[in-house]
Amino acid sequence: MANIVIIGMQWGDEGKGKIVDLLTEYADIVVRFQGGNNAGHTVVVGKEKIILHLIPSGALYPEKKCVIANGVVIDPMVLLEEINELQKRGYFTQEEQLMVSEDAHLIMPYHKSIDLARERLKGAGKIGTTGRGIGPAYEDKMAREGIRVGDVLEEEVFREKLKSVLALKNVFLESCLQDKGFDFEKVFQEYWGYGQRLKKYVGNSSVFVNAQIKQGRQILFEGAQGTHLDVDHGTYPFVTSSNTTAGGACTGAGVGPTKITEVIGVSKAYTTRVGSGPFPTELKDATGEKIRELGREYGATTGRPRRCGWLDIPLVKDAIRLNGLGGIALTKIDVLSEFSTLKICTAYQYRGQLLEEVPSSVRALEECIPVYEEVPGWKAPLQKCRRFEDLPRETRDYVRRIEELTGTEVMLVSVGESRDETILRRNPFRRDVPPTR
Repeated sequence: MANIVIIGMQWGDEGKGKIVDLLTEYADIVVRFQGGNNAGHTVVVGKEKIILHLIPSGALYPEKKCVIANGVVIDPMVLLEEINELQKRGYFTQEEQLMVSEDAHLIMPYHKSIDLARERLKGAGKIGTTGRGIGPAYEDKMAREGIRVGDVLEEEVFREKLKSVLALKNVFLESCLQDKGFDFEKVFQEYWGYGQRLKKYVGNSSVFVNAQIKQGRQILFEGAQGTHLDVDHGTYPFVTSSNTTAGGACTGAGVGPTKITEVIGVSKAYTTRVGSGPFPTELKDATGEKIRELGREYGATTGRPRRCGWLDIPLVKDAIRLNGLGGIALTKIDVLSEFSTLKICTAYQYRGQLLEEVPSSVRALEECIPVYEEVPGWKAPLQKCRRFEDLPRETRDYVRRIEELTGTEVMLVSVGESRDETILRRNPFRRDVPPTR
């Protein structure tokens, strides 16, 4: 049996939602292990487009169990709205399909106010946060001031914790951030109500997941954002507030590393980034705009236009090293079909030096000039290709060149946004099936 972790290899928005949805067919349980509703995983089934923010992408399979684990920070209003929206569309009709960890931390209204106020005060130096309170919620978790899902199920516990924390937050909001504080009773009643509506889903997710692994169930661990937004290993401080790398699956889901069978990384056939931060291959010209329009590169959560550029191999290799990747799922290669010539960044020039690794210094990365290798494009549609051999020769060469430069197998090629527009060269859940080359 296999337990697979899916992570992003770039700065998020790589198409993880589609890959998780596709591989869920072979899994029994899908576990979301970090992040919050700043993530937006888009899944297309037939002509229906569904955007998920908190619920794992496996929600579209009625027989699969979805777990929101302890590493996630949850906005309960958003979660309840998402459940309601899925049910309206005929999904997620069985309560048993969802489990929410009692140890997951909650995003409180003051977290969102702090997030927005700090960004406003930073002005031009802002990070580019989504303003959904993710960072402040993780801060409170680390400061041991957080309120967890299990807390709002016990009235006296919740009342005591909220009273203590809210007194401090109101002082901070009013005195330091020049913003409004919150009324205790109003917040208490709102979140107590959320707790009553969510309690039927709440349980010990770590105990559940480990028991399922012991019974031989196949687990798919789903991350949010991407490797280079990891709070420890990303382009700090332009990062998210959690561990987006594969190690986060263990702490965020409460399973030991020996339980993980393989880690699969998802990378676009080009590179995108939302918000501030260094981006060596960014194209601030007509080519970048063309990639944005062809790829519909606008944030699923915020609608913000994504910055676009050519594929960055040092960035991809960094993700392979940090996550111990066994394979790459390459997405949106169809977007490149309109170009007669493509470029691949194979290294950086930095102050007269050739760098093949991503420098840890953000200032150094901002100064890096990409070293490009030009390769021919294919100028042909790919959406109907279902075998690797069906792809134009130039497309196959592009994929093989990525494998050569990274030393890692491209085990899946996505040729369109729909579930069936995929070439699965190797299925990580079915080791008895030989790969197609």
